[in-house]
Amino acid sequence: MLYSRYFIPTIKETPSDAEVISHQLMLRAGMIRKLASGIYNYLPLGLRSIRKFENIVREEMDRADAIEMLMPSVQPAELWQESGRWAFYGKELLRFKDRKDAEFCMGPTHEEVITDMVRREIKSYRQMPINFYQIQGKFRDEIRPRFGLMRGREFIMKDAYSFDVDSSAADLSYSKMFDAYMRIFERCGLNFRAVEADTGSIGGSSSHEFMVLADSGEDAIVSCDACRYAANVEKAESPVFASTYDSTDEPLRKVSTPEMKTIVDVAAFLNVAADQTVKTLVYASDNGDLVMALLRGDHELNELKLKNHLGWDEIQMATEEQIFACTGSPIGFLGPIGLVKDIPVIADNVVQGMTSVVLGANEKDVHYVNARRGRDFEVSRFADIRTVEAGDACPRCADGKLEMWRGIEVGHVFKLGTKYSKALNATYLDANGKEQIIFMGCYGIGIGRTVAAAIEQNHDEHGIIFPLPIAPFHCSVVAVNTKDAEVMAAAGEIYSNLKKSGVEVLFDDRDERPGVKFKDNDLIGIPLRIVVGSKGLAEGKVEMKIRATGEILSLPLDEVTTTVTQFIDAALAHSN
Repeated sequence: MLYSRYFIPTIKETPSDAEVISHQLMLRAGMIRKLASGIYNYLPLGLRSIRKFENIVREEMDRADAIEMLMPSVQPAELWQESGRWAFYGKELLRFKDRKDAEFCMGPTHEEVITDMVRREIKSYRQMPINFYQIQGKFRDEIRPRFGLMRGREFIMKDAYSFDVDSSAADLSYSKMFDAYMRIFERCGLNFRAVEADTGSIGGSSSHEFMVLADSGEDAIVSCDACRYAANVEKAESPVFASTYDSTDEPLRKVSTPEMKTIVDVAAFLNVAADQTVKTLVYASDNGDLVMALLRGDHELNELKLKNHLGWDEIQMATEEQIFACTGSPIGFLGPIGLVKDIPVIADNVVQGMTSVVLGANEKDVHYVNARRGRDFEVSRFADIRTVEAGDACPRCADGKLEMWRGIEVGHVFKLGTKYSKALNATYLDANGKEQIIFMGCYGIGIGRTVAAAIEQNHDEHGIIFPLPIAPFHCSVVAVNTKDAEVMAAAGEIYSNLKKSGVEVLFDDRDERPGVKFKDNDLIGIPLRIVVGSKGLAEGKVEMKIRATGEILSLPLDEVTTTVTQFIDAALAHSN
């Protein structure tokens, strides 16, 4: 491909509305252009990387015996109403009516559509297991689209759906897809973790997220330094450990704590450690139910864990009015002793090992000291409701400690069970002719998001450093002086020989200063760069730069094609 005939509209300045590095660099490198909030044109260079990644995904889906198909973007409301998600999904679901006043939506996901197809076509246990996948545009009306392709409203996604006769068979399909996802991201040369995760609006019994590690990641994840345990912080299990403080028989006592509303302030005022205090929070459900949550003072509540433990659809901090109605106290002095109205008291598992604590007295400017569970207050039940921290003991192995990372979610796999098949009555006849519910799994990968995540993980101050398997081109050939016929002839011959050898090569034949060409080539992140100049040609050599390392090699003209193809073959061999 000739640079002068291609379309790569690079820009020097960083756009003011681009917050993260992938958004900045994809705009500057001429890979994408914004059409509307969260909606982008994929320009030729960006599309080449996306197609590269799609090909890897297709190869691994096919290897895992998944079958490609394509479903409509527009979906009838009836299917979503049948599954129960029409109202539950919320405003992210873009709804509209056609000219006949029938309701439809733009598909953010395709569980309902694929389940409807399967219930019409799959009738016997002999037709399963089966797995369908597609690579298709989706639309989710994000309340705050941001970060370019990382969180857009319209995006390209690979989604797959497996169908099995029972739970055990579904587990095998899930494992097969999990392994395929591991291969996909390994082939892309990405540093990632597969982590246990919450099932969210998709539902199901369990799931894993695939997280590309990057400082700019929106998600916090943990992994064990000794075993393979890893989880999203929202899902990560908290180990139980006993208090390091001896119990006391000292009586419960009120103390004045004027204007001391925070744990830090109270602990400092009373000259005690924060982990000798208990934090009290009150939460409300969407229908007004209340619950009191107790945690060790230096710990943070995990709202998702509490919500899942309670089985609530939604959870939010109680209002000051709701809190006063059940405690008679203003915020800052809450505790489980002397409640005005009985509400469930859920304590984190760690509180179970605490024997003598400081907690709020439900009076302004007053706290209790020497409070003991069982003697002074009761707990309805204990549960894991806290957010884990770096250095916590691993919940799965004896020796490991948890490490914290930032991650970008690029893939998610779910064990759906019968959530959708039961709602939409997707059944089959077993070997005895008896009707059974189909078991399902679903598996998604963000195509554009993965390319953006690769840039978040692979860049420097000069631009993108693409992993070779998803680079738009393998190699560039830069003619330093286009006015020099000998330089252009040599560069053209190298370009032609590389193309004949199967190398995807971009020939920078522009009539520009060398510095402009070098900056553009670094910006767009092509892995290898061959520089042809008159000085090197006088010695029968050209220069090869490896973008990832910055290493520069001097190559004889007759070794260029061999060296480049060997480098590429070695990199791609690792990704196959």
